[in-house]
Amino acid sequence: MDSMRRRSILAYGLGLAAAGGLSRPHIANAYSKTATVWQVQGFVPQEDEAFRKTVADYEKASGNTIDLSVMPFTSLNQKAISAITSGDVPDLIFHDAPATLLPQNAWDDKLEDVSDVVEEHKSKFSETALLNSTFYNGTTKRRSFYLVPIKQAVAPFHIWGDLVAKAGFTLSDAPKTWDAFWDFFKPVQTELRAKGMRKLYALGMQITTVGPNDGNGLFAHFLIANGGEKIVTRDGTLHTDDPQVREAAIRSVTYMTNCYKDGYIPPEALTWNDADDNNAYHEKLFVMDLDGTLSPELAMIKNKKAYYEEAVVMDLPARNDGSPMSAVQGAGGGFIPKGASNVAVAKDFMRFFIQPAVMNENLKNGLGRWVPVIPQIVRDDPWWTDKSDPHRATYVHEAVFGRTFPAFGGFNPAWGQVNAEQLWGVAHVDVIKNGMTPAAAVDKAFRRAEAIFAKYTMG
Repeated sequence: MDSMRRRSILAYGLGLAAAGGLSRPHIANAYSKTATVWQVQGFVPQEDEAFRKTVADYEKASGNTIDLSVMPFTSLNQKAISAITSGDVPDLIFHDAPATLLPQNAWDDKLEDVSDVVEEHKSKFSETALLNSTFYNGTTKRRSFYLVPIKQAVAPFHIWGDLVAKAGFTLSDAPKTWDAFWDFFKPVQTELRAKGMRKLYALGMQITTVGPNDGNGLFAHFLIANGGEKIVTRDGTLHTDDPQVREAAIRSVTYMTNCYKDGYIPPEALTWNDADDNNAYHEKLFVMDLDGTLSPELAMIKNKKAYYEEAVVMDLPARNDGSPMSAVQGAGGGFIPKGASNVAVAKDFMRFFIQPAVMNENLKNGLGRWVPVIPQIVRDDPWWTDKSDPHRATYVHEAVFGRTFPAFGGFNPAWGQVNAEQLWGVAHVDVIKNGMTPAAAVDKAFRRAEAIFAKYTMG
């Protein structure tokens, strides 16, 4: 790392700092350096605008330069994989879904340890954010921080409330346990089809074999709802030999494939990618969906009637046994590939970004699709729970004040390969198209998962 003189500058984000004293003075570079940063394109334009503003503020405060490239999610993933493989890397990659990249590359010792950046604010982070930012290094034989977390997100239910009302139902009557909640929407489909909406479906379940993320995330929620959250534990161990885990997986596959076979899910869901269910939701192809962030609503925020009167966001019901449900939560932020030419400026930029006031302003300017990884920010700024917005407060309640569970990939990089192979989507197809029983499909998926996990030994 370059040896640099440092100077203090005034804390950024004066509004929040004055209100809650959350921001701390940032230490910036004493002389100008340039860092190359790749950023994932936001789902709404405001996210890109917010990021560019943060970059501009950092450049003004530090005297350093950020050479910024913004690209779509799929392009960034492909380019990041190619860069890390070849060694021709940027200084920093800022990613919405780094769990697709970090576990394996941390294992392979291809990432810079960023513990020194995280440590200053570590005590303020949510436990889930910390678990989503630490990964096991197969070379050093220990866990470290390889992500500087800035934002986190969960998957709420996205519902067309106007369609529920048109069918003669009231959302407040929806049951409070998992399967029963999904079941509530099945007669909504029946009633709406009787009223002439013949191509409408009740459920937007992503039982896809395409991915990359939504189908895996949905299945993880079903596993947890059925008591299978210990399929991978924090020590990285796979527990496919646990009868409770196996039963949870069988119940999940059974319920989801029955919904498809009974005609409550669009047929094309088997080949959906992560954007397809959003598009289908906007077209009112189905009544409800479980999907990450507030992206379905924010994408139509200019349609006042749809945003303020028709769309409804709901928190998760309880698990099937009536116990509290945990939302699967992912974290986004910045990571530094090994071989970066200016690690010092990359870390300096993340030190600036991680300040509570900077983090807060950036995520608010991005319309709150992501929430801060520091819960106190949300507690101190009433914007996050302002009920004048019909969706944000419910989403924030699930993401910040509710029970959350980290992505399994942080426990063992093998889970990333499990997801990449779409083992759960394949299990659904094995039942739907290949005539297998749910138990046989799960056992097949489990055998493949065991083979993948056998390649990773954690000391």
